[in-house]
Amino acid sequence: MKAALVLAEDTRFDVTLVSDKPSFGYYPSMYHTATGGSSDVSSLPLNEIFQDKKIKIIQKSAVNLDRQRKVVLLKGKQEIAYDKIILAMGVVTNFFHIPGLDEHAYGIKSLEDAERFKCHLHKQLVVKKRPDQNYVIVGGGPTGIELAGVLGQYMHRVCEKHGLGTRSINVDLVEAAPRLVPRMPKDVSRAILRQLRRRGVKVHLNMVVKAQTAEELVVNGKPIHSQTVVWTAGVANHPFFAEQGFQLAKNGKVRVDQYLQAEPGIFVIGDNADTPYSGMAQTALRDGIYVGSALIEVEDGKSPSPYRAKKPIYVMPAGPNWAAVLWGPVRIYGRIGWWLRRAADFMGYRDYESWFRATKHWFAEYDHQELCPHCEDSPVKK
Repeated sequence: MKAALVLAEDTRFDVTLVSDKPSFGYYPSMYHTATGGSSDVSSLPLNEIFQDKKIKIIQKSAVNLDRQRKVVLLKGKQEIAYDKIILAMGVVTNFFHIPGLDEHAYGIKSLEDAERFKCHLHKQLVVKKRPDQNYVIVGGGPTGIELAGVLGQYMHRVCEKHGLGTRSINVDLVEAAPRLVPRMPKDVSRAILRQLRRRGVKVHLNMVVKAQTAEELVVNGKPIHSQTVVWTAGVANHPFFAEQGFQLAKNGKVRVDQYLQAEPGIFVIGDNADTPYSGMAQTALRDGIYVGSALIEVEDGKSPSPYRAKKPIYVMPAGPNWAAVLWGPVRIYGRIGWWLRRAADFMGYRDYESWFRATKHWFAEYDHQELCPHCEDSPVKK
């Protein structure tokens, strides 16, 4: 999307954006939508982002790449010819072949996932007249930490709306590694662990998921009784790249050259490319800006500079008004970290939209949106 926006500023380019969804998912705020927040914080309509831009949007999936004819085949047998193609197709959930997860676990990697999870939480309260015995989140990375930090408070509020009064809410966070966010420095992991425990979250480290049924999650051979398991622990590269014969690294991502080309005229960026810090939103944005700018430089008759990866700033919320920030050697925790996260969110929206629209999405953080008719009619306590 960022590459498309950059190229659309140059009238020499005809830009077509192919997406299988009508909206762009702003993943850093997906956990907020899943716990009663507005979908406006996590879903940005494409026709809004590209309004007044010289970009053709096609809502379909790419299924095949004909390199000889320089054509991409879309679902429904539509073909699009290209001179240059940029592939940024995202990742898919990886359940590591663990029995039952695909069938029973919830996720929050898309707006549809977040709303399905939110509907499940409310439906349980309507049917059972009590919260689940345990709410289990698998994965001690940023997404799991973000959700674990707010889920308990959200369920307390929802129980009150459903007339169930004050109830004990058990939130468990399961991580296979010996510490949370294992790629981060140990002191950052410890600070996040302390904060989650202060929030009442039970953190289980060195615990490997073996199976899931409709009623329990089997961890290290022992069951945790729950009908609400959220899987945030694994992703894999989009299968398109293996199916189309791209050269893949050991991690399953596509090998690219110093200009982010997998092959001449075929660029692979963002989560799909085997580059340092791949998988981070800041990296994806940087990749898009680089490729868009490089193509403009080539059109100008210049030689683009090689791509240089930049270490991102890590900001991880772990509850309301608390976030851990790793900015080079600097660590910031607590409310100041949260303010930095809010500033980062605004700049994230601003990367795609005007100041006015970015502000609208940013302020949507304070809006509530429930899919449960009972809760929509119930007063919300501030």
